[in-house]
Amino acid sequence: MLLSMINSNAKKLDRVFASLANNRRRQIVYTLGFRPASIGQLAKQQRLSLPAIHRHIKVLEEAKLVQRKKSGRVNFLALDRTGLLLMQDWVLQYQAYWGTDEETLENYIASIESQSKKLTKLKKKK
Repeated sequence: MLLSMINSNAKKLDRVFASLANNRRRQIVYTLGFRPASIGQLAKQQRLSLPAIHRHIKVLEEAKLVQRKKSGRVNFLALDRTGLLLMQDWVLQYQAYWGTDEETLENYIASIESQSKKLTKLKKKK
C-alpha cells in the first residue's frame, strides 16, 4: 500500500516537473500566480495560437498546476495549488540540509576522514 502511494506521488511529481520544464508553461504559471486569466488573454500575452496555448494548458491541467472554469463561451484559468503543494513538499524535505555548515560536502568528507582515522587508531591499539 505504502509503495503504491509512493509510486503514485512519484508519477504525479514527475508530471509536475515535466510540465514546468517548458519555459512557456512556466510563464503561464507565473502569470496565473498574479490573477486568473482567460485562455485568449494568455494566448495573446504569450503570442501563441489558440491550438498551441491549449496544448500547454492541457499539460498544466494534467499536472494539477492550473484549473479551468467556463463562463459562457470563455474559459478562465487559475492556479491549482495541488501540483504546487506536491512540488513544495518534495523540496521542503531537503530543507533540513540548507544553510548548515555541518552538511556541506567538504565537512562531510572531513567527518568521514576523521572517523576513519579514529578507527585506524583503535585498530592499532588492539
